[in-house]
Amino acid sequence: MKKIIILIGNYCSGKTELAMNMAVLASGDGRRTLVVDLDRINDYFRMSDHIPMLTAKSVNIVSPTFVGQGATQTNMPAAVASAFDQDWDLVIFDVGGDQAGALSLARYHQDFAALEPGVLEVYDIVNVFRPMSETADKILKLKGELEDFARQSVTGFVNNSNLLNYASADDLRRGYEVIREASDRSGIPVVHTTGRREYLEEFLADGRDPKYIGTPIPLETYMHRSWDTFTYGKI
Repeated sequence: MKKIIILIGNYCSGKTELAMNMAVLASGDGRRTLVVDLDRINDYFRMSDHIPMLTAKSVNIVSPTFVGQGATQTNMPAAVASAFDQDWDLVIFDVGGDQAGALSLARYHQDFAALEPGVLEVYDIVNVFRPMSETADKILKLKGELEDFARQSVTGFVNNSNLLNYASADDLRRGYEVIREASDRSGIPVVHTTGRREYLEEFLADGRDPKYIGTPIPLETYMHRSWDTFTYGKI
């Protein structure tokens, strides 16, 4: 069965990094994979900057920011239609982390509504070190706002808590505690915990409840960002 996964979340929560990793892993397993880049607000760290790597790994991409290849702003809607019309095994929508990003998804509401049950998942990517995501209250508030704009309901949380160049297993431990509370209060499961392989393995060795971990995904780092841009909001 085709699977469509929408990734939403706060600015710099790691949606694009996760989208690229999920796509590469799926393609490596022989699955026909498409990534739809709807992040039109982040000009510094774009998926389209990694076209050669993705295409070399047999990942198909639709993006409005391609230069000289793929979609443009004018033919973007037609290109996105291929996500629903063509025979993909996995389609990943990478959505910008604000109202405008969520609204860009809402225009395809009827297409998503026409999907058969079980095809669509909507994952809220949470980094508890980002503003508006530090507590369960803030996570749930932002989730509700993004759901309203996107006209989609979150089906799973992803713990992607990190401090970029200063990351450690303690980041995932902190994220586990906060997201566990958000999961219990909302009834939304934790579907994945992600992070650099060495930190993820250290975190998993603690033996925490797998209900609040989900399926671990070790990440390769494709997006290179500095702590300064992360802290001061230049991205």
